[in-house]
Amino acid sequence: MKATKENIAVKDDLKDMPQTQLDTRMAKAKPVKLGWSSEEVENITHALNDLLVNYSVHYQKLRNYHWNVKGSEFFDLHIEFEQQYTEAQQHIDDIAERVRIFSKTPISTMGEYLELSEIKETTSQLSSEIMVRELIADYTILLGYMFAVVEIASAQRDSGTEEMVKVFIHHIEKHHWMLSAFLAK
Repeated sequence: MKATKENIAVKDDLKDMPQTQLDTRMAKAKPVKLGWSSEEVENITHALNDLLVNYSVHYQKLRNYHWNVKGSEFFDLHIEFEQQYTEAQQHIDDIAERVRIFSKTPISTMGEYLELSEIKETTSQLSSEIMVRELIADYTILLGYMFAVVEIASAQRDSGTEEMVKVFIHHIEKHHWMLSAFLAK
């Protein structure tokens, strides 16, 4: 293409335009916070971490019970516990990643989980009925923490956290109902 006054003028106009998003002032600036104050972020992430530590101990109990259930309900409970701990693992990951979205650190060591959790470990030598009763008690505790997260997230206008945890509530309420029905023989 032969250089003409028109071609040169067009090139001059384009040289000042951003060529990529990285060329804009906004992209070169520090990352923008999501819109919550430091106090709001602290409230949300504290509630999420409270849920995370309890859910993590509950998850390990499910694995323990999956591996160690005995008796006539073995096949039913072995499969049910595996399904529940697989779901719990995904929920735990979602909670920890939500904490990271706010540029905070999720609680992540077993020592911290055991120290901070209201849900407590049990032995492996329990009857299947006691295992189920333990899980029902865990679900009551987890629901309390989930309701607290929803309340705090709603107050902070954090619809992402609120919607995520409401889905968890639906699952936990169903597990609570099903295990309660299992005991009602």
